Amino acid sequence: MSRKEAIAEFQSELHISYSQIFTYLTCSLKYKFQYVELRSPEHVPIALPFGSSIHSGIERFYRGLKDNGVIAPLETIQKVFENHLDADLKQRKIPVLYKKETPDQKAVIQMGKSLLKTFYEGIDLTGFEVEAVELPLTARLFDENGQPMDMLVTGIIDLLLKDAKGYVIAVDNKTAKQPYAQETVDQDLQLTSYAYLLAANKYVFPTADVYCRFDVMRKLKEPKFEQHYTIRTAAHRRKFAKLANAVLAGIDARIFIPCKSWMCADCQYTSACQDW
Repeated sequence: MSRKEAIAEFQSELHISYSQIFTYLTCSLKYKFQYVELRSPEHVPIALPFGSSIHSGIERFYRGLKDNGVIAPLETIQKVFENHLDADLKQRKIPVLYKKETPDQKAVIQMGKSLLKTFYEGIDLTGFEVEAVELPLTARLFDENGQPMDMLVTGIIDLLLKDAKGYVIAVDNKTAKQPYAQETVDQDLQLTSYAYLLAANKYVFPTADVYCRFDVMRKLKEPKFEQHYTIRTAAHRRKFAKLANAVLAGIDARIFIPCKSWMCADCQYTSACQDW
């Protein structure tokens, strides 16, 4: 199942995704613009098509490995990225906002190819088996009394590995300029949502720990590839469900408040926020 097919299937039932939860927690007014009013974005930051295109290249790497045990050449991975980015940018009907370090499409392609080269040379799958690539999962939300709700949690896990002992590891691919602090990794909500989905779908026992990992490509003059491991316990998953329910309660109560932060610089609803 492709990512588009998975998203279409998710939309057939009441659901909330990690992206929606994250958006509400970081700026509930943006959530309103994007998910309630379904406003068209005013522009698109280059980070969005860049990130999805990087993911397409990495997906090609892992799918080849899973489907036929063959690692595609680096040039193939880079070409998938370049083609995906070009197609994405061509279909955009709104302005694309570039960055100082990547002022145009050519510079974006150069950075992407450099990051993928770093990933390609740095990834080590010794002792791991590729269990799934772009894995779509859904799970029922439960209230604080343990009763099932009508709402599903949905998500697509970039990569699921299995080690020699049979443990699964949920992997999320990231690009970033700044280094990831271990405390940030340990508290990351996206990985907790992955753990919730894996436990609910019986990839691990209900009370077992879930192993997670960030594979980070650092956007530096000389790119770096870094990996950060963390664990999510059953207690983490219970707290995630509680948090998701709290977000849903806020949405139902129509509590939408602007939140000024560093994320405002790339917000796609700047004018709408100023007019609020």
